[in-house]
Amino acid sequence: MTLKLDPTDAALLDELQTGLPLESRPYLSIGKKLGLPENEVVSRLRRLLEAGAINRIGPVLSATAMGGKRMLAAMSVPPDRLEEVASYVNGFPAVSHNYEREHHYNLWFVISSADPAEVDAALYAIRKRTRLPVMELPALEEYFLGVRFELA
Repeated sequence: MTLKLDPTDAALLDELQTGLPLESRPYLSIGKKLGLPENEVVSRLRRLLEAGAINRIGPVLSATAMGGKRMLAAMSVPPDRLEEVASYVNGFPAVSHNYEREHHYNLWFVISSADPAEVDAALYAIRKRTRLPVMELPALEEYFLGVRFELA
C-alpha cells in the first residue's frame, strides 16, 4: 500500500526527525511549531503508524552504556525458510533491525539489551529453534550519525 503524505504530514515527519521534546506534552509543543492542535498531531501520527509510514516513535538508548550488550548477527538461512526464520527472529524484543542480504549470510539483525543475559538467551533460542548457526559480531565501538530526510 502506498501512502501519500500531504504537506502537513511531511512537515510533521520533518519535525520529528529533529527529536521529540522532553516535556510532559511533547505533541502539544510540536503542534505549536506547526500550527496544529495537539490532538491533530496525535491523530496524524496514529494514522502514519497504522499505514506503516513510520513503525515506531521511541528513544534509541545505548545498551552498552547501560552495561548491556549489542551486536550485529548474521545467519545463512535456506531461501525457503527465510520468511519463517526472519519472523521468529523479529519476535524478540531485543532485535531492533532485521534485514535480508544477497549473500551467503542472507539474514542480518541487530540485537541489544541492557541485560546481556537477554541477548544470550535470545541467541540461544534462535539457534535452538532454527537449528542454524548465528554469527555474532559484537559492537567494539559505537559511532553516532545523524540522518535527516527532507520531506516538506
